[in-house]
Amino acid sequence: MAASELYTKCARVWIPDAEEVWKSAELIKDYKNGDASLQLMLEDGKSIEHTLDPKTKNLPYLRNPDILVGENDLTALSYLHEPAVLHNLKVRFVDSKLIYTYCGIVLVAINPYETLPIYGSDIINAYSGQNMGDMDPHIFAVAEEAYKQMARDERNQSIIVSGESGAGKTVSAKYAMRYFATVSGSASEANVEEKVLASNPIMEAIGNAKTTRNDNSSRFGKYIEIGFDNRYRIIGANMRTYLLEKSRVVFQADEERNYHIFYQLCASSHLPELKNLKLSSANDFLYTRQGRSPVIIGVDDTKELCTTRNAFTLLGINESYQMGLFQVLAAILHLGNVEIKDRDSDSSVIPPNNCHLMAFCELVGVTYQDMSQWLCHRKLKTATETYVKTLPRLQATNARDALSKHIYAKLFNWIVEHVNKALITNVKQHSFIGVLDIYGFETFEINSFEQFCINYANEKLQQQFNMHVFKLEQEEYMKEQIPWTLIDFYDNQPCINLIEAKMGILDLLDEECKMPKGSDDSWAQKLYNTHLKTCSLFEKPRMSNRAFIIQHFADKVEYQCEGFLAKNKDTVNEEQINVLKASKKFNLLVELFHDEEKATSPTGQVPGTGGRTRLSIKPDKSREKSSKEHKKTVGCQFRNSLQMLMETLNATTPHYVRCIKPNDFKMAFTFDPKRAVQQLRACGVLETIRISAAGFPSRWTYQEFFSRYRVLMKQKDVLPDKKLTCRNVLEKLVQDQDKYQFGKTKIFFRAGQVAYLEKLRADKLRAACIRIQKTIRCWLARKKYLRKRSAAITIQRFTRGYQARCLVKFMRRTQAATIIQKYRRMYVEKKRYRQKQAAALAMQTILRAYIARQKYQSLLREHKVVIIQKRVRGWLARCWYKRCLIAIVYLQCCIRRMRARRELKKLKIEARSVEHFKKLNKGMENKIMQLQRRIDEQTRENKSVNEKLVGLESSYTVESERLRGELNRLRGVEEQAKNKTNQVTSLLEELEKLKKELSVTQQEKKTIEDWAHNYRDEMEKMVSELKEQNGTLKKDKDDLNRLIQEQSQQMTEKMARAIVQETQQLETDLNEERSRYQNLLTEHLRLEEKYDDLKEAMASSNVSKPGHRRTDSTHSSNESEYTYNSEYAELEEGSRAAEDVTRGIDTSLTLKLQKRLTELEQEKQSLRNELENKEEQFQRARARDDAEFKKARGAELEYESLKRQELESENKKLKHNLVEMRQSLLGNAAASSGAPGSPAYKVLLEQLNSACEELDVRKEEVLILRSQLVSQKEAMHHKDEKETMTEPSVYAEDVSKLKDADELKQACIGLKDTNRSAAPDFHKLNEDGELWLVNQGLKETIRLLEHQLQTQRRTYDSEVEALRGELQNVKEENNRQQQLLAQNLQLPPEARIEASLQHEITRLTNENLDLMEQLEKQDRTIRKLKKQLKVYSKRIGEMGAGQTEGQTSPGQMVDEPIHPVNIPRREKDFQGMLEYKKEDELKLVKNLILELKPRGVAVNLIPGLPAYILFMCLRHADYVNDDQKVRTLLTSTINSIKKILKKRGDDFETVSFWLANTCRFLHCLKQYSGDEAFMKHNTSRQNEHCLSNFDLAEYRQVISDLAIQIYQQLIKCMENILQPMIVSGMLEHETIQGVSGVKPTGLRKRTSSIADEGTYTLDSILRQLSAFHSTMCQHGTDPELIKQVVKQQFYIIGAVTLNNLLLRKDMCSWSKGMQIRYNVSQLEEWLRDKGLMVCGAKETLEPLIQAAQLLQVKKKTDEDAEAICSMCQALTTAQIVKVLNLYTPVNEFEERVSVAFIRTIQTRLRDRCESPQLLMDTKMIYPVTFPFSPSSLALETIQIPSSLNLAFLTRV
Repeated sequence: MAASELYTKCARVWIPDAEEVWKSAELIKDYKNGDASLQLMLEDGKSIEHTLDPKTKNLPYLRNPDILVGENDLTALSYLHEPAVLHNLKVRFVDSKLIYTYCGIVLVAINPYETLPIYGSDIINAYSGQNMGDMDPHIFAVAEEAYKQMARDERNQSIIVSGESGAGKTVSAKYAMRYFATVSGSASEANVEEKVLASNPIMEAIGNAKTTRNDNSSRFGKYIEIGFDNRYRIIGANMRTYLLEKSRVVFQADEERNYHIFYQLCASSHLPELKNLKLSSANDFLYTRQGRSPVIIGVDDTKELCTTRNAFTLLGINESYQMGLFQVLAAILHLGNVEIKDRDSDSSVIPPNNCHLMAFCELVGVTYQDMSQWLCHRKLKTATETYVKTLPRLQATNARDALSKHIYAKLFNWIVEHVNKALITNVKQHSFIGVLDIYGFETFEINSFEQFCINYANEKLQQQFNMHVFKLEQEEYMKEQIPWTLIDFYDNQPCINLIEAKMGILDLLDEECKMPKGSDDSWAQKLYNTHLKTCSLFEKPRMSNRAFIIQHFADKVEYQCEGFLAKNKDTVNEEQINVLKASKKFNLLVELFHDEEKATSPTGQVPGTGGRTRLSIKPDKSREKSSKEHKKTVGCQFRNSLQMLMETLNATTPHYVRCIKPNDFKMAFTFDPKRAVQQLRACGVLETIRISAAGFPSRWTYQEFFSRYRVLMKQKDVLPDKKLTCRNVLEKLVQDQDKYQFGKTKIFFRAGQVAYLEKLRADKLRAACIRIQKTIRCWLARKKYLRKRSAAITIQRFTRGYQARCLVKFMRRTQAATIIQKYRRMYVEKKRYRQKQAAALAMQTILRAYIARQKYQSLLREHKVVIIQKRVRGWLARCWYKRCLIAIVYLQCCIRRMRARRELKKLKIEARSVEHFKKLNKGMENKIMQLQRRIDEQTRENKSVNEKLVGLESSYTVESERLRGELNRLRGVEEQAKNKTNQVTSLLEELEKLKKELSVTQQEKKTIEDWAHNYRDEMEKMVSELKEQNGTLKKDKDDLNRLIQEQSQQMTEKMARAIVQETQQLETDLNEERSRYQNLLTEHLRLEEKYDDLKEAMASSNVSKPGHRRTDSTHSSNESEYTYNSEYAELEEGSRAAEDVTRGIDTSLTLKLQKRLTELEQEKQSLRNELENKEEQFQRARARDDAEFKKARGAELEYESLKRQELESENKKLKHNLVEMRQSLLGNAAASSGAPGSPAYKVLLEQLNSACEELDVRKEEVLILRSQLVSQKEAMHHKDEKETMTEPSVYAEDVSKLKDADELKQACIGLKDTNRSAAPDFHKLNEDGELWLVNQGLKETIRLLEHQLQTQRRTYDSEVEALRGELQNVKEENNRQQQLLAQNLQLPPEARIEASLQHEITRLTNENLDLMEQLEKQDRTIRKLKKQLKVYSKRIGEMGAGQTEGQTSPGQMVDEPIHPVNIPRREKDFQGMLEYKKEDELKLVKNLILELKPRGVAVNLIPGLPAYILFMCLRHADYVNDDQKVRTLLTSTINSIKKILKKRGDDFETVSFWLANTCRFLHCLKQYSGDEAFMKHNTSRQNEHCLSNFDLAEYRQVISDLAIQIYQQLIKCMENILQPMIVSGMLEHETIQGVSGVKPTGLRKRTSSIADEGTYTLDSILRQLSAFHSTMCQHGTDPELIKQVVKQQFYIIGAVTLNNLLLRKDMCSWSKGMQIRYNVSQLEEWLRDKGLMVCGAKETLEPLIQAAQLLQVKKKTDEDAEAICSMCQALTTAQIVKVLNLYTPVNEFEERVSVAFIRTIQTRLRDRCESPQLLMDTKMIYPVTFPFSPSSLALETIQIPSSLNLAFLTRV
């Protein structure tokens, strides 16, 4: 592409500037080839001429389009060069307040010098699990990428944090470690992650100091390896340190400080435990006052020391060792204050009794004389002798400072070593992530040995960085299979060779240190001679012979040779060391100078052998003698440790963080371009840019390219193959094919090509916009014309209408006048006519009334006469009838007496013949006795009949007397009637008088009416006046009422607002209390899980310790009455067991557990005390009740026995009444029930035939008896006496003959039947007993008919009910089909098909359920019929045996029916209880809870069946009053549910199933508790099922807590399922295709918004929500609980979406706001379809809705700012400002939000009282409630399916 095409008018370029480094300008004139200069205009409007370099003719850098400015990744910029990078960083840092930016694989972090709220746990959770390119740049994103690659690639990782002092390296490394500690957790309960974080304040205290550039500058390098196990949880850590700046201990420059720990000790010197250190202010010590800045603003050194001491304690360094460390540090300060004076020119002396030296000797435990001696002398050794030489004051002072530095270095190494010991673990290390916090490239005015080592380390790191960047570029090109050439990049190997190769600078330095008279000058000469001519990177300053210059990768640095040899040697007086080693009072000091690793650990622990071996940087000194202790130089040590570091880094996957210091004045969000460019060049960021720009920096996938540049294509260019389409379009748009390459999945562009394509796209869109504007303006003009025309027509229409209305009004008035006249005349005539009519009617009425009264009187008289005649004639007839009746009765009595006497004679003859027959046949004796008894009974009946006759005679007498009295009364009435007739005549006379008085009264009335008329006129006038006054009063009243109403309305509104506010406050307090309580439950559950894990760990450790016996933690649970008590007891016993096991392993573990248990105990202490008091009261009340119960039990038993007797007597009475009722029914039904041909008729005939046959036999027997009785009459009396005396013996003989038990039983039955047969009333029977037989047959017939009738009626009723139910189902199905048809017709075709399929699936499922229900009913019917069949077969067998016995038994009655009627057996009335044996409890829990499959139960059985079964079992335990059974059943149920949830807690169906059943179980406990509040909706049958013996209110609370835990588990399970879908479906997926534009991406590839296969969409979320909803409905979850779950789901969706929106700059655009609002509308539609709009779920999306609206509203003027403030009530100020800062235009037509507008928003919102938290808490769970929901299901109707394997349960 030619330059003339890019450098055209209005093109923007970058030109160099001395102040701002680079300045933006715009071309005024097109550039042409050959021009020597460019005409430019700066941003301030100034025009300049930019002259081009005549040699190179290089044009200035082009500026990127505005839409690319502020990108997350610098490699996404089209033009990659230094000014573009600098400008992008400045825009993000200053305007958007974003401190992190990607530059390829490097994270650039700019120090804001301000605390930002972007490092909280909510931010960590937001970045956890996300891809690196999906979120905005952050140190957490780099940490997450390292953690993810470690887990995915099984490769160790490293994070290299570099930068100059004050850039924020230490903070970045600290946040990276905090991320690992938070995300991964620890593998044990030793809280390793807390120990890793606790090492930071320790290392900062002893290794950080204030410098001119940084208040907390790390003066050493460190590399921390964080170890992970195979589950990628932190198990330990190891720290390596590099090049501690020891010189800072004895010297500080101006405005700098020594290490923090010294100032912390001085600030805390007033503490009692630090009094013996003899410290004072920091200004009193030489080592802390040289920088003249002992205080850091905003830092409290006293608090910092507390933090440091707490960290020491957490890492296991006990208090005694801490005081020892502080003694050494205080001794160093006192040593610095020791004053050394000159004795002469070659010697020095310390004055006697120097207080600081005495304090030093006292603290370190050495003698004053020895230390003062060797501070001023040194020992020289030769081959034969040893000399003691005095030292001048300067050398003695240097020796003193060297000793101080050496002690501090030893102390530093000792602390590092013991920190590593505390971080080492016994668990095997699987992998690690290293965090390198090392100094960046440094250059000062005077650079010495420290800067040389630092820059040497940065050279090595830069080399490794360049190789890694080049490797990644090469891998990308090879992966996409595009041709590539070797990219030229800077290789700093020559510089490294200059430093570390043989005869390099370090070698020459070590060699010079070995020389007896080596000096810095001689070493400088050796450098000049060796490298000045052979190496181009080495130079000699012109004006100095004691310095040299090295050309580093970042810049040239001049080093001063002075002090190099001394710092490299790091020599200390050996005698001084020996004095310190000889200390006997201070063991810690001796440990510092012993190189053997025999020092005791402060924690008493032995370092573990497992894990990664720590790499120590110190040489192995155990093999050397103490005299050669310091022979190894510092440079050699540093080179070796650096080599080991590079080996470690090369074996890991590196991640780079480059920290930039924006200014030297520590001003917040102030950007200095000069300082930034220096650091960018030094840290390698620009090198990365150069390498990327040399290749193909811009990379697009084919889909993204097609979506972005679809506007540049014509319709004919679009092919099905998008790859081919992109290829064809690019060939047309870009002619030079070297500017792009086609890979397998991406298109690679050279630098600048994307900007060119964006220019073409913007031109095309601009032309389209012009066309749209033209069309719109035309439409607006035409609309305006049409509006004016319509207005004119409207005016004409209204004018004409007005004229027409006037004409119509005149015509209507004329017609109205005519009508009024007509009706007035008609009214007058009608009035006259009505007056005449009324007079005639009055006359007719009076006349007709008189005639009617006369006729009425005559009719009344005739009626009375008829009544008198009727009564008299009736009385005469009755008298005659009674006389005749008496005569007839008397005649009948005489005739019957005569016949009875004849019959008596016959019977006497028969009796005499019977006496003779007894001798012949003794078997007939019983029959004769029966006949005798019948005669006696008949005689008694006759007596009773006579008595009845006497009673009838008496009643007749009474009746006759009554009739006589009635006759007398009637005669009196007749006389009264005569008197009434005389009164009528007198009344007629009086009527005449009244008529005369009436006429007089009418005249008076007329006069009164005239007066009343006048009075009415007067009153009307008065009323009109009063009405006028009343009107005025009403107006006043209305005004007053209105004022009163307004005031009352205002008061009502105020009261309503106050009530609403108070209600809201109470609801908020209630929700907070619920949330706090449920959080406590969550914490309790978490501690339980940790405790279980600890028990498992102890169990595993017990395998190797056979002598240890584990405590049974379940014993307390079995013995406890309440679950909480059992669990707490388990925790206590478990904690004691943990102490026994871990006593020798890790004391911090036990301390941590005890601390947690103590906190939990304190939180619940008040509740526990109250619970204990309640328990004591309950026990006392229970003992008192037991005593009373025992006393009352005897009385109750007696009462029950009496009651039972009464019931038995009542039962007999009822049976007797039933017999009488049946007999009365027989008399009424006998005539109609025996129709010929019916079954009853046939049975009756058979019974009559058998009776006739038996009657014939009886007649023959009677004849024989008669003949025999005549001849034996005389001997009858003697024989009767004899037989009476021998009768018992005869019966005994008969009984003895019955050998078989069955025969004896049958005989007894026959005897009973014989006794019963004597009961009939013989006065109703004839001689032969035929009526009695007929009566018995009719009884059997009626019973049979009644049974058949009842059976038919029940069958009919059941059929009618079934038909009604089927009809109702058909109606409901018809209505549902019509609704579905109407809904389907409104849907598009695809959705219609899907809806029809869904409906068909639902229908088939319902049919399946119905069929399964019918199958179960049939099974139950079959089982019932089988039972009945068994009963019938048994009865048939008994009947057969009875008939057989009946044929042989002599005592069977002959009148017994042959075909008995079968009576159906009624089903047992169940009480809704299930009985089980105590040993079957485990089987019950196992089959019903642990091994139950929720899916089968939910589909095939009723919802909540396990809960009902458990409650029915509990009811039986309560029924039998077994408290142990109740307690164990509830405890086992709760523990089993917890166990199954722990085992399958990630299965949504399982958690939902047990949440529904737990709630149903809780509702059952409430519904059947007996409390009136819960019994309102029960039926009478359900109230009978209430618990009677136990109050389970406290267990209800335990089960409610369990339900809360299950609910929280359900929410977590749903969150885990929804979490991967939310961001992709709500933000990334384009629901409305073509609205969002795709911007260029950098090396950090973000997730595409194009829906690929397997990508989650909004439909995926809706389907998942529907699946959740349907599953909960199938499980029978309460509707109110479903609403709470849905509300929590929508909160999670809204919170996660909003959080990602706030952390993703690429998502904050106008088009994305439209996408979000559409997605939210789809969620609301889902709520509407499910009927859940009132559950509060929509309100949880309000922050997301307002954020989407904020992206779409105007953001320019103050009115817009006011609208935004009023609209975004649900968003916090931080969120609003964050969205405005992140708002990014996708197209050039959109405008960025100005900084002034954002400040306006902040000003308007500064009065808001809200939390400064940026992100929403995605872990927040609304407090859940369980509203009482009674069940209408009757417990006795529940059937237990066989599939549950609960056959051992018995229904009761």
